[in-house]
Amino acid sequence: MNKEHVDCPNCAALGAQLAERDRLVAQLTAQMDEMNQRDLLTGVLNRRTLSALLQDELHRSYRTGQPFCFAIIIIDNLDEVRARHGSADALVLKMMADASTKLLRILDRFGRMSEGEFGIILPATWLEQGGVAIKRLKKTLAECAWDSVAPGSEVTFSVGLTTNAPGDTSDIMISRAEDALAQASAAGPDSVVQLEEPLPSINLEDDD
Repeated sequence: MNKEHVDCPNCAALGAQLAERDRLVAQLTAQMDEMNQRDLLTGVLNRRTLSALLQDELHRSYRTGQPFCFAIIIIDNLDEVRARHGSADALVLKMMADASTKLLRILDRFGRMSEGEFGIILPATWLEQGGVAIKRLKKTLAECAWDSVAPGSEVTFSVGLTTNAPGDTSDIMISRAEDALAQASAAGPDSVVQLEEPLPSINLEDDD
């Protein structure tokens, strides 16, 4: 009578090898997914990931009714830093990213939008509260040791801040924050402009 080889050392070893291979593949896949979500220079979220998270936050806000804020912050004089100190601009970007992520709440999301621009999602935050948070962030950034990486250069930041509105998409909200940032930049270095979608007009004659 044939007997099943229930306890097969070779089979057990092969099973263990396959399990380890699957574990390593899963770990590598997770690491690659994480890398694809991050900005290579600063390690913070990249624009694509931040935009997707912004859309997720819009969906959450629609469900819960809680407002939230989105801000774009730019280094005013990054070109001047680069012209005077060469690759020091990369150190400035890294220092800014590190200081910002340490200050912001765990639920906040911070990412790099473009060369010298960063975006911040502030969940469960009214526009007024968002302004306070940005003021605190700018104070923290102003106290960084910028002279250690860009001697003689004053590093300042301008911010465009907005809050969500009915019908918003991530692209619409980013565009409104960029409009606010353009106004802040036009006002001069170290400026902050808050911009929100105006409420729809009401025709009182319709109630007559």
